[in-house]
Amino acid sequence: MRLTYFDSNSWLMEINHQRILLDPWLVGDLTFGGATWLFKGTKNQPRPIPENIDLILLSQGLEDHAHPPTLKALDKNIPVVASPNGAKVAQELGYTSVTVLEHGAEFTLDEKVKITAVPGSLVGVNLVENGYILQDLASGKTLYYEPHGYHSDKIKTHQSIDVVITPIISLKLPLLGAVIQGQKTALELCEAVKPQVIISTAAGGDINFEGLLISLLKAEGTLEEFNKLLKSKNLATKAINPESGEDIELSLV
Repeated sequence: MRLTYFDSNSWLMEINHQRILLDPWLVGDLTFGGATWLFKGTKNQPRPIPENIDLILLSQGLEDHAHPPTLKALDKNIPVVASPNGAKVAQELGYTSVTVLEHGAEFTLDEKVKITAVPGSLVGVNLVENGYILQDLASGKTLYYEPHGYHSDKIKTHQSIDVVITPIISLKLPLLGAVIQGQKTALELCEAVKPQVIISTAAGGDINFEGLLISLLKAEGTLEEFNKLLKSKNLATKAINPESGEDIELSLV
């Protein structure tokens, strides 16, 4: 299993010879509704669009997961699997093959990778977007992805999760609390499913952020602190903070 980090929540996953582009932001700036005064993310280093993509996987419909400029730049014939809101974005942009995955639904990619949608991030008042479990059907190894740190009880009772990609650092707003949940929920998850590796997402990358929202956000936690928490719980899980553009080759047992 090989993973490449492209900042924020963007990943290229190579599982059983399948190349899956997850929540891609590769070109242009990141804003929400064009409100640059509120939030604007700019990549310090442009990332080339990867070749030979077998699937685009979208966990949410928000711009930091279904990034319109990036989706416009990608080949519209690449199959898309997405949450209902992510699927709407892809369909409106002209993608020819879009599969909606409701919670509990499964999709099998070329009989090599099984993707299961699970309840993920709470967006707004009552919208629950997708997390995903990806299973290599040759080795049986599993990867779980949830980009905001919302982990359903279904995940915590899962028999085996080998790799977790989720926030380790919390991002909080005054009065509203955590918009990205980090150490507490990540540690509870590790205690429940005991992954071999947990990899931080959402708060990292080679990006310049600006805007009112950034001035209000407060980050809590570090990779070093989280590794100490894992050790204090006698967990063998290894925590990794990925570097932008870095290939992570995982040798799982």
